[in-house]
Amino acid sequence: MIRLLVVDDSALMRKLLGGVFAAEGDFEVAFARDGEEALAEHARFHPDVVTLDVNMPSLDGLGCLDRIMLDRPTPVVMVSSLTAEGAEITLDAMERGAIDFVVKPGGALSLEMDRLGPLIVQKVRAAARARLRPTLRLAERVRALSGGSGGEPARRSQKPARLEAAKPKPKSATPGTVEGIVLVGTSTGGPPALDALLSRLPADFPWPVVVAQHMPGSFTGPLARRLDGLCALPVQEASRPMPLRSGNVYIGRGDADVTLARRPSGLVVQPVPAHADYLWHPSVDRLVMSAFDLVEPARLVGVLMTGMGRDGASAMTEMRALGGRTIAESEETAVVWGMPGELVRAGGASVVAPLEAIADALLDMVP
Repeated sequence: MIRLLVVDDSALMRKLLGGVFAAEGDFEVAFARDGEEALAEHARFHPDVVTLDVNMPSLDGLGCLDRIMLDRPTPVVMVSSLTAEGAEITLDAMERGAIDFVVKPGGALSLEMDRLGPLIVQKVRAAARARLRPTLRLAERVRALSGGSGGEPARRSQKPARLEAAKPKPKSATPGTVEGIVLVGTSTGGPPALDALLSRLPADFPWPVVVAQHMPGSFTGPLARRLDGLCALPVQEASRPMPLRSGNVYIGRGDADVTLARRPSGLVVQPVPAHADYLWHPSVDRLVMSAFDLVEPARLVGVLMTGMGRDGASAMTEMRALGGRTIAESEETAVVWGMPGELVRAGGASVVAPLEAIADALLDMVP
């Protein structure tokens, strides 16, 4: 049995989520109405996973998450609204240790829950199997256990010292002219993994980087802005067709797919309507396949990091067979070793590396 703690201030939401998981037959569910009650239930019930509402009275979702991660780290799935504020708070929660998030249903809750229930169950199951890093907020946990103040988590400045100067200008003299392309795929646990990878790339990194991160459309813009404040390379959401320029990072817009195409002026990165043949969006497989007809595989590098499922594994395996190079995140650091694990099992990984070593592996592959 999977022990699940559902935390939400809405009685209807608690009832609907309880019904969804009761129907699965292998969940034991406890409930809490706010953050303070959640902490008491967390200590009593010892759940395997927690779903945590963002906006609650008394102690809100972020405050409750902080206490859980300091007292007894447990996989947490945030339940967030689709608003811009909800996206920012959810990304903050993932930086603080949450595994994943689900979008809170709007409109007629009972009808929406019929549609979203399977996805919520899938994400909670993945979170229950997820691997929390032993070092996650370790310094804060030590301070709390020694009687120091847990307080607000230590946060990195949005302006690292290396970013005090202006962002580098695009290095391609001709828009769309590039020597090679890095294609990155992530899903569950992806935002912190992208931070760890992209923030380690230097300002003179010579190739463009295109990212397919499974995420709703209202979240990818805030994610790109957050990464732009943390990285030496310019980071932007590919919300419209854009010339592909060296030394730039493009985050595919959520609820759509992101592909490469050739225009008279050169290569572009563009959002396209989500294709029904692909389960997750933006699709990593579709992004990689779109590059094959435009760039020699030897000038492509694929990076597949944490995420459930197998999106990207097939296309990146083919990429390696055609002469491209690929990097898979190792099981020891992946929150969910689904996508990179499938790439490794298929023999499609040129290199398997822990998260903290992926940037160095990439730098070794890119001239």
